[in-house]
Amino acid sequence: MRTPRWLPVLLVATLVLAGTAQANAATTNHPPTAPPVLHGIDLDNVTVLDLQHAMDTHRLSSAALTTFYLNRIRTLNPSLHAVVETNPDALKDALASDQQRQRHGGRGPLEGIPVLLKDNIDTADREHTTAGSFALLGDKPARDAFLVQRLRAAGAIILGKANLSEWANFRSTHSSSGWSARGGQTNNPYVLDRNACGSSSGSAVATAADLATVTIGTDTAGSVVCPAGTTDDVGIRPSLGLVSRGGVVPISAQQDTAGPITRNVTDAAAVLSVIQGVDPRDPMTAAAAPFANRDYLAALRPGALRGKRIGVWRGGGDNPDADVVLAATIATLRRLGATVIDNVDLPGVQDVLDSYFPAALVEFKHDINAYLAETPGNHPADLAGLIAFNQAHADVEMPYFAQETFEQAQATSGDESDPAYQQLRAWATTTVRNAFDSTFATNRLDAILAPTNKPAWVTSVQNGDDLTDLTGASEPAAVAGYPDLTVPAGYDSHGVLPIGMSFIGGRFSESTLISLGYAFEQASHVRRAPTFLPTLP
Repeated sequence: MRTPRWLPVLLVATLVLAGTAQANAATTNHPPTAPPVLHGIDLDNVTVLDLQHAMDTHRLSSAALTTFYLNRIRTLNPSLHAVVETNPDALKDALASDQQRQRHGGRGPLEGIPVLLKDNIDTADREHTTAGSFALLGDKPARDAFLVQRLRAAGAIILGKANLSEWANFRSTHSSSGWSARGGQTNNPYVLDRNACGSSSGSAVATAADLATVTIGTDTAGSVVCPAGTTDDVGIRPSLGLVSRGGVVPISAQQDTAGPITRNVTDAAAVLSVIQGVDPRDPMTAAAAPFANRDYLAALRPGALRGKRIGVWRGGGDNPDADVVLAATIATLRRLGATVIDNVDLPGVQDVLDSYFPAALVEFKHDINAYLAETPGNHPADLAGLIAFNQAHADVEMPYFAQETFEQAQATSGDESDPAYQQLRAWATTTVRNAFDSTFATNRLDAILAPTNKPAWVTSVQNGDDLTDLTGASEPAAVAGYPDLTVPAGYDSHGVLPIGMSFIGGRFSESTLISLGYAFEQASHVRRAPTFLPTLP
């Protein structure tokens, strides 16, 4: 494929916004840390409901809020690399929201609320959707992703696109989470030389650092909840099919979903209430029809843990800091009236996690080829074209790690009618679902609790992620297609790096998980604002 004429110009423009894409996170300067206060409102500690009241009473406007975030992005993003571009129409849209409120009232809890989208979610405005790669930079999707249509209809302001692990971390086995050719290396706002985990790291960092009110991430095997956990955010990976994947750059239709990343459970409930829905372009959403109109704000009950039965799964790995936080969380749950059953089992799950990856390779080739075929523009036509593009622009796209995962996927048939593929996927999904379902039933559980993450590791773009002692239950929940809610729960031995706890439930049990997470949040009040330390002592 020939090099598009626009590539050199847009390359320069993108690197100016993102900062030096080749820089290691450890060399990042300490950014200014002015508190996010606007008109006397501490934006780090309010909910979208508080913001609605402030705008209804004329203490605040969407235009002022949007302007504040745009200015904060300009100030902090050179150190964080959390945002790849801002929406040139954001302020105009905010002014229109203010007029809507003045003339007709707000349309709901997201009216006038600035939202950042992960840069693999299509928008049909003047923004780009690139999955972090220059291969898609010149294109314009024909339509908004379904979830973006829902956000706009609810009055939300699309503020821009958040950085991510390029191609949602499905390009290389040696990648650094949060690195993309477009955006450089995303840095954790608690300690800047630390990683933010998972492909939705830009969304999570932007939320934690108050670069937007809320953000949207996507999750195939933990890329909403792990970034949220490492940055002291709330994150929800919804049940498979509750939120449409229409207009989202795919990895696997059998596991992909989008979900909210927020600073509190209230905001996560408000966002999920809006972005859920049945989409004719995504057949997986048909099963969600009986559940897709729930108001999750109604699930916010401080006493929800009393009388509930929570199982603790310790099979996701062992980390000393996470173990301490888990013990404290269990004590809090018991104090709040929950019965905790420790050391529950998920039989057969580890065998699946060790073996299902070949199915994901087939799915990626099939799904990315379909996405590229229906997306207009002068981009590579298929996965083979993406591989060739990366080879032709290796100095920009592959300065630190290669594309082994792309090449493994390309070597498959990409044929989802292949009986061998179907058998592997069916075994993986069925085994993990049966493991969860049997454990829920045997122990009469309302949810399973597990650490979301270990403390963030030191970022090394040259060596990739540090996966030693990686803890969490996000991958089993993702393979099952079951919901996973992470909430801030504690910190490492330094008292600086966040550790989240995940509440996992059966399919479409989001209301229950939100109730439990809210009750824990309101009793513990763990979350603290980022410290922006350059490194730990």
